[in-house]
Amino acid sequence: MHIRVLTALAAVAPIFGSPLVAPRDAASEAAAQVSAIAQLAYNATLKDVDPASSKRSAGSCTLKNLQVRREWNKLSSGDKKAYIKAVQCLQSKPSKTPASVAPGAKTRYDDFVATHINQTLTIHYTGNFLSWHRYYTWLYGEALRNECGYTGTQPYWDWGLTAITGLEKSAIFDGSDTSMSGNGIYQGPRPDYALGASTGLPPLYLPAGTGGGCVTSGPFKNMKVNLGPVALDLPGGAVGGDGPGTGLAYNPRCLSRDLKSAVVKKYANYTTILHNIISPSNVYDFQMEMQGVPGSGVLGIHGAGHYGSGGDPGDDVFVSPGDPVFYLHHAQIDRTWFLWQALHPGQAETIAGTNTFMNNPPSANTTLDDLVEFGYAAGPPRTIGDLLSTVDGPFCYTYSDL
Repeated sequence: MHIRVLTALAAVAPIFGSPLVAPRDAASEAAAQVSAIAQLAYNATLKDVDPASSKRSAGSCTLKNLQVRREWNKLSSGDKKAYIKAVQCLQSKPSKTPASVAPGAKTRYDDFVATHINQTLTIHYTGNFLSWHRYYTWLYGEALRNECGYTGTQPYWDWGLTAITGLEKSAIFDGSDTSMSGNGIYQGPRPDYALGASTGLPPLYLPAGTGGGCVTSGPFKNMKVNLGPVALDLPGGAVGGDGPGTGLAYNPRCLSRDLKSAVVKKYANYTTILHNIISPSNVYDFQMEMQGVPGSGVLGIHGAGHYGSGGDPGDDVFVSPGDPVFYLHHAQIDRTWFLWQALHPGQAETIAGTNTFMNNPPSANTTLDDLVEFGYAAGPPRTIGDLLSTVDGPFCYTYSDL
């Protein structure tokens, strides 16, 4: 297993790690620093896969076949439509999951949702959270390419951009034919969401958004969500669904959203993104800051993306891949890890945590030899140790801001 050696990035890490002192425009300064880190990481990846300059042994990932993931706003209209068409294609193909496993899985798209439902409690707040979702997002992109003729790469959603513009005015959620569809129908004033109200921990309050009902604009306005809910957070602290172990029955309904710009502006702006990249010195602190410590009153950038788009299934941690924007969100999660790895090369191959959600019930520590697998959605299983670099193992991709 090889990992890129980013000595140049390691040298500049203390610069980016220094706290800013009363900047004139904190958001712009943080955005510029994230962009600078991203450019350095991108350049280092190119060097790593270039046989003329790389010190690693020859591998299957080269400059010729390196995929470059870009932010949704950087794609042309044609590229956006090609990606959307491929997602719709996956939603039109029959499921590979047996009805005995997930009777509600009717499409290839549902296969990915079903495997996430089945594994939610062993892939969040665990030692495999980052690697499992890296491979999952990549396998989804490969399904778009191999089964639906998509020739592009998996785009990502830069939350920092939408924290500035607001979700409703962003290219991702504006409801145009080159968006991932728009908001849901406004359901009127509602009480705050109270996440975790039933757990005994102090709840985290989030304001209700500007939608809440069925999506009526954009390419996915007629989409049906077939699985779930399992644990759908609702305004006022209620939770819909029957809890873990459910959600696999056939339950067709509209895709709904409840865009909450205030959530993204507070928890996924460039300042919080930058802090998550430069501040944690070890992978445990990095992934806990990203996911948010339950009961702490801080959502984290991972939750901010999910609850920022919201609705059904976006507000359900189990069924959240049922909204196509999930994969743009998790590509950005992966990009954030990629940038953190770049600034912390000594920690890039490390993992931390156990095999169950917040170690409940108690379980063994996750190891690099543990396998991640995806049921009938895709495969083959891989060891976590094979998934720590975007240019080794099964992967050959990088991220660019350009």
